[in-house]
Amino acid sequence: MNYTKHNKILLLLAVAIALAGCAAIPDDAQTVARRDLAGVELAQGIKLAREGWPQAQWWKAYGDAQLDALMVRALKDGPTLASAQARVRQAEAGMAQIDANGGLHATLDASINRQYLSGTGLFPPPLGGAWYTEPKVGLNASYEFDWWGKHHSQVAASLGEVHARRAEEKQAELTLTVAVAQSYFTLQSDRARLASLKERRALQHKLVEGRARRVAQGLEPVASRAREEGQLAAFDAQIATLEAAIGRQHEAIRALIGGGELAELQTVQPPHANPSLPATLGNELLARRPDLQAARWRVESTISAEAAQQAAFYPTISIAGFAGFDTITTEKLFDLASRQFNLIPAISLPIFDAGRLQAQLGGKRAERDAGIAEYNQAVVNAVRDIAQDGIALQGLAREEGAQRRQLAAQRQVLASSEAQLKQGLVDRTAVWSTTLPVLAQSDALIQLNQRQLDAELALIKALGGGYRAPESQE
Repeated sequence: MNYTKHNKILLLLAVAIALAGCAAIPDDAQTVARRDLAGVELAQGIKLAREGWPQAQWWKAYGDAQLDALMVRALKDGPTLASAQARVRQAEAGMAQIDANGGLHATLDASINRQYLSGTGLFPPPLGGAWYTEPKVGLNASYEFDWWGKHHSQVAASLGEVHARRAEEKQAELTLTVAVAQSYFTLQSDRARLASLKERRALQHKLVEGRARRVAQGLEPVASRAREEGQLAAFDAQIATLEAAIGRQHEAIRALIGGGELAELQTVQPPHANPSLPATLGNELLARRPDLQAARWRVESTISAEAAQQAAFYPTISIAGFAGFDTITTEKLFDLASRQFNLIPAISLPIFDAGRLQAQLGGKRAERDAGIAEYNQAVVNAVRDIAQDGIALQGLAREEGAQRRQLAAQRQVLASSEAQLKQGLVDRTAVWSTTLPVLAQSDALIQLNQRQLDAELALIKALGGGYRAPESQE
């Protein structure tokens, strides 16, 4: 058998083995189907006053310069964002490393091998029993053919992880900005309530003094003064509680923006909640919720990782080579006679490793199915969150209407009491007594508005703020 014919037989044998190996890939019994987000809708009964999505910097709609400044500091110095950004860089570094594993690899190597050959070994004297110096310098290169897409799939898997980390960074940003707004609005609402409570306490103090005079005159029993004094003490307790809450919110804001000095925030009127809800969700929700984007990219990553693992069943084909100089005479290192060239094509197929590969592929497929299931659950949770926030806002709107009717009724009682005072039918304490319920209803409306603001911020977060997946990631 001649040399050429021998090589052809070896090549045909290698191809036959490769084809046999390709047929050993187990069937894929995918158990979880990815949810079609285009079909996701809210219940038809959930409607709010306005329609439309929050903007990217959604907090600017409130027109509060102090809040804008706090957001700038939080986005610049917030510790949670720094952690998320570090994870993005970590994922990018991992992708760069995987990407670098493919393509052509070349190194320029130089070495000197100083050795003494045994005089009684393989080489007899004069080669044996003498010292030799073997210098070697040249270019080593290797290239692995990615015919089955293994390296491409590995890069795609790592890229999916990078996109997931970037989406998580946006989710961290959204969570941070919503937390800042919640603390800021709660602080301003508590300050408004504190002012109202102090006004009510001042009136209550006048009532205590008025009751004391009437008790002294024998016009009322001592118990009436005691009741008013008890109510005065209750106001003092509420004021102390609110002052402590204001201090806690101030410290919460300071922590959210990264610590450091925080100038005294000016007191402003809390905004009136005015939420918006999209008429439909579908793909629009997918583009705007960072957490769903992260879950989606993780699914894409696991699918690519499965494809890379499946490619391991196919043969690995590579080529390596060397071009340089090799000699045992140092002074002749760069002579033409010292030239050396090597070209080494190689093919590798795991013949007796099918069990391990099948187990690894099964693990990747299970990981893929788990990722899809988590993504589907995230979609369901997203719609649930939006629906619940919308229903909560609807309920709060109805509650606000009832509270305003109560306030109107209390104001009518106060107007009647003031009219009776002008006619001399009642004294000043009667007007004070009817003024307190009016102020109490105003305080209740402040608290209700804060609950509405909290629900509105929760809806903004559930809608993904203004985040939209970049077009390059689609």
